[in-house]
Amino acid sequence: MRSDAREAAFQIVFASLFGGDSGDAFRKKLYKKFKLNGEETEFAEKLVSLTEEHREELKQKLAEKVTRFAEYRIFPVDRAVMLVALAEILYIEEIPPVVSVSEAAALARKYSAESSAGFVNGVLGGFINT
Repeated sequence: MRSDAREAAFQIVFASLFGGDSGDAFRKKLYKKFKLNGEETEFAEKLVSLTEEHREELKQKLAEKVTRFAEYRIFPVDRAVMLVALAEILYIEEIPPVVSVSEAAALARKYSAESSAGFVNGVLGGFINT
């Protein structure tokens, strides 16, 4: 499922943003843990690649939408989730943006604070509703 691929991509991006291991061995372990098939692994790799390639642009776009908080005040999990989702929204046209937002909110609900799903949904919703 693409949900599992998104979750794996999020974990890789989170690890790379915050000094953890995000190399090939780590990725292969995650893909195995989530039981991703070839297509799902390719999707996860695409998300990671797009997020890494456009990281500075994505961070800038988030900063423009989240004007009440300095970047360092956003929970690290929320930041990683939004970076991956924003890369998906901006660079993978075949996926409806509302799906990307919904999946990101689900990841925030699973991995972050209680209020994070609403925060992530609101910030990313601002990108698709403008």
